[in-house]
Order: sequence, then structure tokens, then C-alpha cells
Amino acid sequence: MQGIHGDAKDAASFETGHVDAVHDAQLDFYGKRLATASSDRTVRLFDVAGGRQAQIAKLEGHEGPVWRVAWAHPTFGSLLATCSFDATAAVWQEVAPSRWEKVYTTPSNLHQSSVNCVDWAPHQVGLCFACGSSDGSLSVVSQRNDGGWDAQKIPDAHALGVTSVSWAPFQAGTSSENGGTMPNYLVSGGCDNCVRIWAQNDKTATWAEVCCLEGHTDWVRDVAWAPGAWVPKNTIASCSQDGTVIVWTLGDASQDWQENVIQKVDVPVWSVSWSLTGDILACSDGNNSVTLWKEALDGEWQKLSDSM
Repeated sequence: MQGIHGDAKDAASFETGHVDAVHDAQLDFYGKRLATASSDRTVRLFDVAGGRQAQIAKLEGHEGPVWRVAWAHPTFGSLLATCSFDATAAVWQEVAPSRWEKVYTTPSNLHQSSVNCVDWAPHQVGLCFACGSSDGSLSVVSQRNDGGWDAQKIPDAHALGVTSVSWAPFQAGTSSENGGTMPNYLVSGGCDNCVRIWAQNDKTATWAEVCCLEGHTDWVRDVAWAPGAWVPKNTIASCSQDGTVIVWTLGDASQDWQENVIQKVDVPVWSVSWSLTGDILACSDGNNSVTLWKEALDGEWQKLSDSM
């Protein structure tokens, strides 16, 4: 879940109404609404402010299991992106209180297999999201000034498929080595056991791989680029079917990414998520447990808690 809100003692469970497995749950920017994605092909939205758990909408339109949901920044209003086994990603908009409509679906020829992940760009970039597919490709979808959408495909990103994608934080006021503006960056994980970093050319707007991080020995299940406003270095977390969580850091553009394995368990680690300040990392694994980690002043990672 994007961001970490409250303590384990504040956790509450409730019946979602889904009739099949729930694959994702995400709080909105303010932590007041929850979106859930399920194999029953629906997305359900709940009001969770003040301890309530009231369903406010049910989104239907995908033709297969829905894997992930992602809230856009509130700058753009109430928007939600979803991705599905039906080989599409979609954007939903709240057009009236608790009334949602699908306003965009990716073209049928963009991806040829399940779309497994979706993530919105930092709001300073504009209304834009990235997604990854089992066909091995990434795509970046942006809204034009006239309200239409353009989709750019990055083919052959990961052999056997893409499992996860995450945007780098927006780097305001910085410039590249050649004097241009700092490009946008993405990180992706895939079934080739690799974590790959992509940069967008600030002149041609095309994307190219700039780095491949190899440290996992099985499928990379999730990647997350840490928020950068409070962190003086680039930090990426990745987790894998091999049971490891790796934190990758880059302190200076001229240096190589440094690998630090902070967790090793005997079950797959499914997801990693940063706190809003980027200093606490949550990892969920196949033991149905969530582990919280925090980096100490000496650079060592300390386990804060385990929850089952």
C-alpha cells in the first residue's frame, strides 16, 4: 500500500464484498478513501475516514482479474488507474460524488498479454502513468492538452514479462550533465530477475534503458523508488521470489548503484512500499507478514517490527 499510515495496533479488517481474491488495496492521497482490486473483475471504493469502512462505489468494466489500482495526485481531481489480466489499463474519474466513469482504456494493440502493474508519474510531470505487461513491454500513457491520451510503448523491457514499475521522484531545479533539464526516470522489475532503470530523453521524449541492476536470483516481484524530497540520494527497493529484499542506493551520478540485501526469508517477498517521507520501508511476504525497516544514521537498516 502506498504510504504507511498509523501503527499496527490501529489496523482494522472489514468485509470488502469481493467474491474472489483481493490483489491490491491503495489509500488515496489523504488516506480517506480505499480502492481494492480483485479477481472478480471489479474495483471497490470505500470511505475509511474516521474509522468508517463504507463502500461508496463499485467499478465494473474490466474483462479479467484486476491486479493493481493507483490514485492520481489530487491536483487532477479524483482519478484512479487500474490494470488487468484483460491486457488493458484504464483510467476512472469521479464525475459526481460517488459516481465514477471509465474515461480511458489503453488501445487493444498496446499490450498483447496481462497488464500487471500501473503507477502514476509525479504530478509535476503532468497527468501520466506507466504500466508493464506479461508481453515483456512497458508503456507510458500521457494526457494531451486537448484531453486525449497518447501511449508510448517500450518493447522488450524484460524477457518473460514485467511485474512492477515505479517512477522516480520529480527532481525540480536540477539539470543534466549536458546542461538540459533532468530527465524523467522509471524503474521496473521483471521475470528476467533484473531491476532496470529507464530515462526519458528531454528532447525526443523517447525512453531508453540506462542501468540494469542484477542481484536477485528469481523473478523480481516489486520495485519502489523512494520519495526524494527528504532523502539526499536515490534509493530503490526491490523484492523477489527468491525471498530477498534489496535496497539500491546512488549517492552521486558518477558512482555505481550500491546493493544492500536487508531481508532474506524462505518464502517469496511480494511487495515493497515506502512511507511518504521515504525513511521507512514496508515489505510483505509469503508468510502473510509485513516487516518494517528503517535506515539508521550509520547506513545500517534496522527492523522496526513484524506483523502477521
